[in-house]
Amino acid sequence: MTHPTIGALVFDVDGTLADTEEVHRQAFNQAFAEDGLDWHWDVATYTRLLDISGGKERLHAYWQEAHPEVTDLEGALQDRIQRLHDLKTASYEAAVHDGAVTLRPGVLALMDEALKRNLKLAIATTTSPVNIAALMRRAVGEDWGARFAVIEDASTARKKKPDPMVYEQTLQRLGVPASGCVAFEDSSNGLQAARAAGMAHVIITPTAFTAHQDFSHALQVLPSLAGVTVDGLNRWVMQGQSR
Repeated sequence: MTHPTIGALVFDVDGTLADTEEVHRQAFNQAFAEDGLDWHWDVATYTRLLDISGGKERLHAYWQEAHPEVTDLEGALQDRIQRLHDLKTASYEAAVHDGAVTLRPGVLALMDEALKRNLKLAIATTTSPVNIAALMRRAVGEDWGARFAVIEDASTARKKKPDPMVYEQTLQRLGVPASGCVAFEDSSNGLQAARAAGMAHVIITPTAFTAHQDFSHALQVLPSLAGVTVDGLNRWVMQGQSR
């Protein structure tokens, strides 16, 4: 058996643990309809907006495109964006509860093996805690949080990916050096964030929304985590270190 070199696995959430983006897109459109807006984000529009990390940040950017004449008078625009995001979050939670989202292939098996091998698990995402809980509660159970030594999310990391803040905070709390961690992402923003925090070992599992992005600095680019094992990760890490 390969001598273990990894101390922790660090997972992004949206697109990585589960292919959530289409459900998010539909939830945004549901929020627009509920709020009386005539907006509709088709796949091409949403794919473009995913270059911007954070739901409220995407809403703000799109508002500036659609209504450049509207300024934020005494916070009214921010209040509207918050309301839209709240509606979207409620729609997304309902969809997850109804079974619209499941974990991607191989995710749960790799987590289970890592825990048996005494590796630490962490979440490093800039999505909201509500979204994470909705997904993981459905997929793993009410005690899902006990699996993770560290959970960093939009409530703790103010700056969005590709800023490395969420990974830097995760590493600090884990107590594992960046060289001993493998990060799992689905987007170039996530890849940039992890590497900027000193994490050279990043596994990318793209989705249909991110497959066109540049992953040239990833350790591996895979269709999913199906069949991926801790020993396999160790081999890739050691091969990467010997380059």
